Amino acid sequence: MIKDGKAWTFQEAEKLVQRYAKAPPAKGYVLFETGYGPSGLPHIGTFGEVARTSMVRHAFEKMSDIPTKLICFSDDLDGLRKVPDNLPQQEMLVENLGKPLSAIPDPFGTTASFGAHMNGRLRAFLDNFGFDYEFKSSSETYKSGEFDESLLLLLERYDQVMKVMLPTLGDERQQTYSPFLPISPRSGKVLLAKVLETNPKKGTIIYEEEDGSKEEVLVTGGNCKLQWKPDMGMRWAALGVDYEMYGKDHLASAELYSAICRIANGNPPEQYMYELFLDEKGQKISKSKGNGITIDEWLTYAPQESLSLYMFQSPRKAKKLYFDVIPRQVDDYLIFLEKYQGEEPEKQIENPVWHIHKGNPPKPELNISFALLLNLAAACNAEDKAVLWGFISRYAKESGATPATCPFLDGLVGYAVKYYHDFVKPTKSYRAPSEKERAALSELQNILQNMEEVPDADLVQNEIYRIGREHEFEPMKDWFSCMYEVLLGQTQGPRMGSFVALYGTKESSALIGKALAGSL
Repeated sequence: MIKDGKAWTFQEAEKLVQRYAKAPPAKGYVLFETGYGPSGLPHIGTFGEVARTSMVRHAFEKMSDIPTKLICFSDDLDGLRKVPDNLPQQEMLVENLGKPLSAIPDPFGTTASFGAHMNGRLRAFLDNFGFDYEFKSSSETYKSGEFDESLLLLLERYDQVMKVMLPTLGDERQQTYSPFLPISPRSGKVLLAKVLETNPKKGTIIYEEEDGSKEEVLVTGGNCKLQWKPDMGMRWAALGVDYEMYGKDHLASAELYSAICRIANGNPPEQYMYELFLDEKGQKISKSKGNGITIDEWLTYAPQESLSLYMFQSPRKAKKLYFDVIPRQVDDYLIFLEKYQGEEPEKQIENPVWHIHKGNPPKPELNISFALLLNLAAACNAEDKAVLWGFISRYAKESGATPATCPFLDGLVGYAVKYYHDFVKPTKSYRAPSEKERAALSELQNILQNMEEVPDADLVQNEIYRIGREHEFEPMKDWFSCMYEVLLGQTQGPRMGSFVALYGTKESSALIGKALAGSL
């Protein structure tokens, strides 16, 4: 058993160890929960919550013998209040505003409802990642009666709930607020209706319909749902949730969730607030705006391990989430994976790859960075993996590396080609060298012509530094900027010694020749 892990995941797991230090939970397991609002396409923030929670769950399992369970809960009984801009059939969705997501036709035409489509998208992705979870739908859970006992208890303690909620509302909203949202038997909408009477003995409320008439409905069986803040607290109590994460936008409501949970005879879970993701302009990522990276988009350009690393690191730090962050995450993952092999066990459990791979990281393959692959693709204008593998095979001739023996690297090669084609190639802009730069590049070209085909990367790097010093580049970064901008058409680039070793001395020399001739 691990007792003194320092990673944030262990610190969170320790809360649960202490929670059940005297006795295990009566239900027989520790329950982790994540929530999903399926009003828009699943995005990386949704995945991040499940990934991070799963990492805490794994850490707890290494610190305790108590069984665990993870529930992914979808609030698909929520009424559609706004139509996301990035969905098809906008007119149809507008016509169904106010209805539960599970009762609105699927705008994609593939499943029984809007909610079912979004739930399916999320589950398919989580399954691809191998998450161990139980999926729960709000519609199904409300209708099955699983929440009935808690709903009736909150109805009986209606005044206590109102005492918690009303101080958080404005004067006008206080006049019409009710924690119970009836689902109209006439229009099918989830109504923000004024509740006129409560009848705990009958288990009903009487509310004012949209036309001003009175209607009586049961609060059980899916005839009503709770407002989202009371709903969270009720769910914690009804399911016996022990641990839940939420974004910073929930922080102000966390005490309300806990208060409602206690009113429903529950014990609020251990909670963890994470910072929100931002787009490249520093704006909060929104499902309705579609201004972030989707799950599918990230995985088009990078492996899933890089996404998991992004989620593991600094969850309480606001981080930008756009395409430019992807290459760095890939290379950071490769660095951590390489470092893990030589670490002592007490250090290995702090390494992100231990958490990403549930304590069993794979062996690293050929040591070629993603940044280097991108720059190789840029140098040879690669359109397919075979072009890059031609260089890799020559570079790693002694190891006999092939796509079959290095499947992870082969995946990176494919991602590099796609990323280069979509993001690097359109922005490439070569410039002509100055006279000073031309002289330095000419000297480098001559040196490369006399080196073996696959040179020692450090030897090349040392020669590059020597040329930079002798041609009086100050600071030295100006010399490297010259090579990136003149040879690769980019403002940033690789460690040039490693690049030359991979690309080859003849090819690198020819590249310099083209740059000097102005033919790139």
